[in-house]
Amino acid sequence: MALKRMDNIGIVVEDLGVTIDFFRELGLELEGRATIEGEWAGRVTGLGDQHVEIAMMRTPDGHSRLELSRFLTPPVVEDHRNAPVNALGYLRVMFTVDDINETLERLRKRGAQLVGDVVDYQDTYRLCYIRGPERLLIGLAQELS
Repeated sequence: MALKRMDNIGIVVEDLGVTIDFFRELGLELEGRATIEGEWAGRVTGLGDQHVEIAMMRTPDGHSRLELSRFLTPPVVEDHRNAPVNALGYLRVMFTVDDINETLERLRKRGAQLVGDVVDYQDTYRLCYIRGPERLLIGLAQELS
């Protein structure tokens, strides 16, 4: 049996509205919002009784999604938002953009902060990391060819 695709990446946040607005500004589309709760959901996650607000964001090409989750119950237990780039585990999501400078200008108005520098890699990509809403680590790549 072959893998079909990667369905989505999940990010847990405190402020769903601000995070949705930030990713809309980046260019993702809000596919839908829902509340997930009940015994079946707790069986999937292993968290027992849970109540979660989610928003599904879709990339413009329709191939990738971000699932933003705000846990009402049970409460969030750890915070990895200040972890450096070399921390173990899932850390960041990277997006390809048309123009890094223009994207940074728009996202700074929504609180984005550049982590290091914007750098060129072998005349192929311009790359940078930013901290977005709630200090989420996001990579931006611009193809130079």
